[in-house]
Amino acid sequence: MFTIDDLADRLGGYLPPEEILHVKRAFYYAEQAHDGQRRRSGEPYVTHPLAVANILANMHMDHQSLMAAMLHDVIEDTGVTKEALTQQFGEPVAELVDGVSKLTQITFEDKAVAQAENFQKMVLAMSQDIRVIIVKLADRLHNMRTLGALRPDKKRRIARETLEIYARIAGRLGINTIRVELEDLSFQAIHPMRAERIKRAVTKARGNRRSMMRQIQDSLQKCLDDDALGGSVVGRQKHLLSIYRKMRDQRKPFAEIMDVFGFRIITDDVDTCYRILGAVHNLYKPVPGRFKDYIAIPKANGYQSLHTTLFGPSGMPVEVQIRTREMEAMANNGIAAHWLYKAGQTERPIGAGSHARAREWVRGLLEMQRHAGNSLEFIEHVKNDLFPDDIYVFTPKGDIMELPGGATAVDFAYSVHTDIGNSCIACRIDRHLAPLSSTLESGQTLEIITAPGARPNLAWLNFVVTAKARSAIRHALKHQQRTESVQLGRRLLNRALSAFETSLEELPEHRLAAILEELDLKHEDDLLESIGLGTRMAYAIARRLLECNAPETAEEVATASRSGMPIVINGAEGMIISFARCCYPLPGDPIVGHLSVGKGIVVHRHDCGNLRELRDDPDKLFALEWSQQIDQDFPVALRLHVETRRGLVAELAGLVTDADANIERIGIEERDARLSIVNLTLAVHDRVHLASIMKRLRNLPHVGKITRVRS
Repeated sequence: MFTIDDLADRLGGYLPPEEILHVKRAFYYAEQAHDGQRRRSGEPYVTHPLAVANILANMHMDHQSLMAAMLHDVIEDTGVTKEALTQQFGEPVAELVDGVSKLTQITFEDKAVAQAENFQKMVLAMSQDIRVIIVKLADRLHNMRTLGALRPDKKRRIARETLEIYARIAGRLGINTIRVELEDLSFQAIHPMRAERIKRAVTKARGNRRSMMRQIQDSLQKCLDDDALGGSVVGRQKHLLSIYRKMRDQRKPFAEIMDVFGFRIITDDVDTCYRILGAVHNLYKPVPGRFKDYIAIPKANGYQSLHTTLFGPSGMPVEVQIRTREMEAMANNGIAAHWLYKAGQTERPIGAGSHARAREWVRGLLEMQRHAGNSLEFIEHVKNDLFPDDIYVFTPKGDIMELPGGATAVDFAYSVHTDIGNSCIACRIDRHLAPLSSTLESGQTLEIITAPGARPNLAWLNFVVTAKARSAIRHALKHQQRTESVQLGRRLLNRALSAFETSLEELPEHRLAAILEELDLKHEDDLLESIGLGTRMAYAIARRLLECNAPETAEEVATASRSGMPIVINGAEGMIISFARCCYPLPGDPIVGHLSVGKGIVVHRHDCGNLRELRDDPDKLFALEWSQQIDQDFPVALRLHVETRRGLVAELAGLVTDADANIERIGIEERDARLSIVNLTLAVHDRVHLASIMKRLRNLPHVGKITRVRS
């Protein structure tokens, strides 16, 4: 069994003796704290923290991380407090342990919420010290190695969480050795039979391919030696989940996946990497379009390498990765590569760029956490943010931005800054104007055009892919809806108070404070928002605010409500005022407002048939009138009876466009072989504009009856 002395011997290779003593002291403290506790396998519990520390030792982590690994469960599973750890081992170690510990004092409504809250707590700790996540990944890796003692359903739940969150985080931070093992262990827990069959097939195929592998490896090594290029060639193994995903996604049999031979060439410097690339392209012909230069443009996690695919012997594909020894260390251990985290030393010779990128990513997580409505929404954003297929685009100044595959111009705008995303109105891709929904490709140069009064559009949520953009848009829309609800609530309440010849500004402050306390609301805006959203009636609140002998009967209430001035709308109020799709009201139409719970005011035409049941309820229905200054288009539905003929749609579209209107929707119903009904939805300015368009349509010889659709 692996002991603390075995670990101390290993640590002697890179830690000074005094730091090794600190690690041993932490082990003995944990051993005493966990005394009597055992794992499901029956082993003493302290074997787990010792194994976690051993995983970190493989990555040459610093002594404080190793101490935290020894102590990472004492707060959660024993009576030891964070304050006690601070006194014994110092604040940095105590903060690391607390960051990894779960929230055990709070009872959650279900397992999903508990997991989300614990992950959210860990992210906050990561923002202070990135080592928190490295200790957590080592903890999760050992737990995955020892899943055998758990129930099958619990194994699958833990494995799924590991695959969706922790393996992706390891990949995002560039810790490839942990990522690969977490993925394979999760795959074996979720699909044990599939994993076993692929494992047996890989073992068999590896034996059959041994001579061909050796032949290709020898030819590559001879090519380097002949050109005096220092470098070693090693075979590259595919891991189980990678094979399974390729078989599933590419719909290929196992034999075709294993026909690809993979090799890695490790050398001393970047210049030699490119010279080796030329040499191997001279040895075997390269496959067109399969070369990627991750040295010039590293991946988001700091990964660097040259990737190329060659036509090998008998046309077999040969995948080759070329990198330096430092890049190899970074590829395997990411931000943990050659860790030097000592007092007063904040930069490291290897992995410093990756460390900075990791901190930037964690800052992005914190911004998402602030914008998310709850912990479950936050963890969904994180999952979306952890997909690994990145593209690389350029700002107008030539800076490189990493974005996930499928990202759009809006994603790019939010990746630059949240304020730029919130105020963007258009973009230029390679100096040409393009829609904000355009999907980006690597190598493009983007310029975002902003406007001071611009606001995010709800439709953006249909095409953005980055978690930062999605959470920022939702946050902005919520804030926008609240602002508009408060403004509408103020207008509705003042309208109701006008029946009593007063206004909200004229009311004594103590009356407003009393009703806020009665309704358990903290701020005046909360009350106005609830009125604007229709969850509280303005007239009822007005009566309670005034504490007077207000009208009691329905007739008196209706009279009082009607005595208020109509609310003036200009069509640009935003999300809290919408226009009914049953009657399509236009400027110039007599209109009324229907207060819909959660939506605010829905504007209808005065004669809309859908309002029959509401006409006697003054709290739900009230007078509106159009503003004199309206500068936007409104939808309207028309029904045309026409003679069926070729080119009809094109002729109608041309006429509508010439009339300075847009067609939003068009549909054709055939009545018989000669007559058809065309349903048009147009965007027009007002009733006058609509009348002009209808007059033009009537002048067409094949157009008969035209009617405006009413509910």
